Amino acid sequence: MSKHGFSVVGQARPKIDAWAKVTGETRYADDIALPRMAYGRLLRSPHPHALIRRIDTSRARALPGVYAVITGRDFPPGKYGILPVSQDEEALCVEKVRMVGDAVAAVAAVDEETAERALRLIEVRYEVLPPLMSIEDSLAHPEVRIQEYGDGPNVHKAVALQFGDVEAAFRQAALVREDVFYFEGNTHLPMEEHCAVAHWGPDGKLTLWSSTQSPHYVHRLLEKILDVPRAHIRVIAAPVGGGFGGKTDPFSHELAACKLSEVSGRPVKIALTREEVFYCHRGRHPVLMWIKTGFRKDGAITGMHFRSWLDGGAYGSYGVASTFYTGVLQTVTYKVPVYRFEGARIFTNKPPCGPKRGHGTPQPRFALECQLDKAAEQLGLDPAEMRRRNAAEPFTKTANHLTVTTTGLVECIDRVVEASGWREKHGRLPRGRGIGLACSSYLTGAGTAIYWNDMPHSGVVVKADRGGGVAVLSGTTDIGQGSDSVLAYLVAEVLGIEPKDIRVHPADTDLTPVDLGSYSSRVTLMAGNAAIQAAERLRARLFEAAAKKLGVTVSDMAARDRRVFVRDEEDRGMSFAEAVVLAESMHGVLAFPGSYAPPKRAGKYKGGGVGPSPCYSYSACVVEVDVDAETGEVRPREVWVAHDVGRALNPLLVEGQVEGSIYMGLGEVLMEEQVFRKGVHKIPSLLDYKSPTSLDMPEVHTILVETDDPEGPFGAKEAGQGPLLPVIPAVANAVYDAVGVRVDETPITPDKVVRGLELGRQGKPARVGPERLPVFTFPEPRAVESAFGQPADSVAERPFAS
Repeated sequence: MSKHGFSVVGQARPKIDAWAKVTGETRYADDIALPRMAYGRLLRSPHPHALIRRIDTSRARALPGVYAVITGRDFPPGKYGILPVSQDEEALCVEKVRMVGDAVAAVAAVDEETAERALRLIEVRYEVLPPLMSIEDSLAHPEVRIQEYGDGPNVHKAVALQFGDVEAAFRQAALVREDVFYFEGNTHLPMEEHCAVAHWGPDGKLTLWSSTQSPHYVHRLLEKILDVPRAHIRVIAAPVGGGFGGKTDPFSHELAACKLSEVSGRPVKIALTREEVFYCHRGRHPVLMWIKTGFRKDGAITGMHFRSWLDGGAYGSYGVASTFYTGVLQTVTYKVPVYRFEGARIFTNKPPCGPKRGHGTPQPRFALECQLDKAAEQLGLDPAEMRRRNAAEPFTKTANHLTVTTTGLVECIDRVVEASGWREKHGRLPRGRGIGLACSSYLTGAGTAIYWNDMPHSGVVVKADRGGGVAVLSGTTDIGQGSDSVLAYLVAEVLGIEPKDIRVHPADTDLTPVDLGSYSSRVTLMAGNAAIQAAERLRARLFEAAAKKLGVTVSDMAARDRRVFVRDEEDRGMSFAEAVVLAESMHGVLAFPGSYAPPKRAGKYKGGGVGPSPCYSYSACVVEVDVDAETGEVRPREVWVAHDVGRALNPLLVEGQVEGSIYMGLGEVLMEEQVFRKGVHKIPSLLDYKSPTSLDMPEVHTILVETDDPEGPFGAKEAGQGPLLPVIPAVANAVYDAVGVRVDETPITPDKVVRGLELGRQGKPARVGPERLPVFTFPEPRAVESAFGQPADSVAERPFAS
C-alpha cells in the first residue's frame, strides 16, 4: 500500500492491453475479415473547387468483380457535421466539390485492385471554379463562395468578446507590446490509417466497426445520414492505432461503407491510404495572431487583447469550437484582469482543419509565451520569475468566467528551473547554445457536450462474476492513451482486487453505456469518476452481505488484496469471490451503473460554453538547444517538463503521455507543415512529411507535480495534451537565447534562422515572421463584466454525484 493509502493507484504498472499489442494479437479495424466481405474505394475530386455537372458510373458497374457503385444521390438528401451549427458535409458530394480529395463516388468489389480499376472507369464532368487557398484570398474574393452559410462571405465564424475595460488597462501599463505571430498547420500522423467495416445484416440491422474516437457521435449521425432508426444501428470502435483528434469526426468512408453494404448485401471494408489520410486531415489550423498586452514594471499583466484568424479549410468540422479555443485559455494560465478576444475562422479550398492534440490552444500559447519572453527582456526581468508572478491563483475565477480549482503552475516552474539549471544558463551560454522556458494550462474535459442536454457525459457499468472476476463496460475508446487501463486501476482500487482480475469492454453502442468520446482530455476524469461510482455501489452490496455474515456493521468492512474483511481484524473475513456469492445471494445480479456529468459552470454569455472544464492541468517546460549559425539547424539537447497531473494514477502512463507530447511538440515547432500548391498537398506521405524520428529525440526529463484536485478521480487531472503546449514556444525562446533571432512563426526551419541571422548582420531587427494582417472587420464585441479574482464556484458538486 502506498503512503497515501492506495493499493493500486500511484503504482507504475503496464497497460492491461500491453501484451496483446506487443504480440500482435490486437485486432484493429483493418484486421477484420468477414465472410463474403467486399472491399470499397472512394473516387475523390482532383479539383480544389468545382461544380459536378455529370457522373457516369455505367462502365464501372459493368466491370466484372464489381458489386456496387454509389454516388451522393444514393443517400437521402441532407448534410451532416459533428457540430449542430456546421452541418455542411455530404457523404459523397452531389453538386459541388470544395477541396482536392472530396469524395464523389464509391465502389465495392471483390478486391481493392478491382475497386481501383472501377474508379478509373467512372466519368465525372466538372466545371472548375476559382480556388481560394489562403485567408487573404478568401476574404479578397467574396464573390466566390465556398460555403453558403456563415458570418460573412467565406467567413465561417467571427466572434468578439470583451471582459472589462482593456484600453484603460493599457493606459495603466508601463509597457504595452503588440506582436504578430503565425502558426503553420500540421496533421496528426497516426500510425494506423482510418478504416471501417460495415455489415448490413439480413435482419435489416447495421453494424459498423470503425477506427474512431467517438462512436457515440458516429452512431448518432448514421441515423440522420442513412435515415435508419438508431435502434437498428450498432457502432463498435475497434482498437485505435493513434488518433490525436484525427478520428473524432465522422468520415465519408464510414458512411460509404454502410451504404455499399446495404446495396451489395455484403460486408464492406474501406481502408484509406496514407495519402487519403492527409486529405481527410481535421488537423491543426494555420492561425495568424495579433496580441497586445500591457505590463507593469514588475511584469504583472494589466490587460490583454488577442486576435486570431484561422484558416479553416473547406468544411466546418469542430471549427466554431476551435475558434473560441484560440482565445479562451489565455486567462487560465496567468492572471489577466481584463481581456478582449476577437477570432475569425475563414473557409478555404483545403482539407478542413479541426481538433488536434491541444485543440486550438498550441497556436495562441506559442504567441503568448514568445511575447512574454520579449516583454521580460524589455523590463529587465527573469522570464521564469515573471511567469511565476503572473501564475493564476487557485480556486478563483478568470476574467472570462472560467473556474480554476487547484493549480501547480508555480511548483512546475520552480521544478524545471531547478532541474535545468536555468539560472546558471539563461543568457549565459556560449553563442550557438540557448535555453528557453514556457508554460501552459489545459482542459481536463470539456464542461459542455456538443449537443447540450442533461444526460451523463460518461457512463460505466461494473459487473461482478461469481468467480471473482469483474467486467467494466464503458463507451470510452482507448486511442493508445491507456484509458482502458485507467478504468481497471480505479475499479480495482475501490474493490480491493488486482487490475488483472478485471476485463474492460469498451465502446460498443449495443453493450456499453454512452461515453461522448476520447477528446478534450476528458476520459480519465469523466469515465474515471463514473467507474468509481459504479464500483462503490458494487462494493456497498459486498460489504452489506459480508457484514451480515460476520455479524458486524457495514462501516467496519474493508477490501484489499482480493479479500473483504473486518477493518481492524484482517484475519476475520473472506475472499472477494466469496463476498460476491454472498451478495448475489442477497441482492441478485451484481451489475451497477455509474454516471458522470461535469459541473455546470458555463459563463452566462453567448460563447461561454467553450472553455469551462472541471479542472485544468498546468505545465512548465525548459528546452536547451544548439543552433548552427552556418546552416540554421536547430537541435534540441535536453527537455525538462513539469506537469501538474493532479494525481498520477499510474506514473508510468503519465510519463509516457508527457514524452509523447514533447515528441509531437518538437515536430510541430521544427519540422511539420501541412502546405499546398495549386490545391494539392505538397507532401502527402510519410517519406516527405518531416517528423522527428527516435534519432532526433533529445534527452527528456519528466517531473510530475501532484495537487490532488477535488474534481478528479482520486485527484487526477489530464496528462495527454497539456504538456505539448509549452514545448513549442520554449524552443522558439531558446533559439533567441542561442543566436538572438526571433522566429515568430512555425516551423522554425533552418532557412528562417539563417534569414534572421542575415538581417541581424545588416543591422535590421533579427526577426522572421508575419508582417501584415488581413483586412477584416470583427463584429462589435459582446461586453461582459470581468469575473477576475472572484472565488471559484463550489467544487465537486455535479449532477449524478449521489
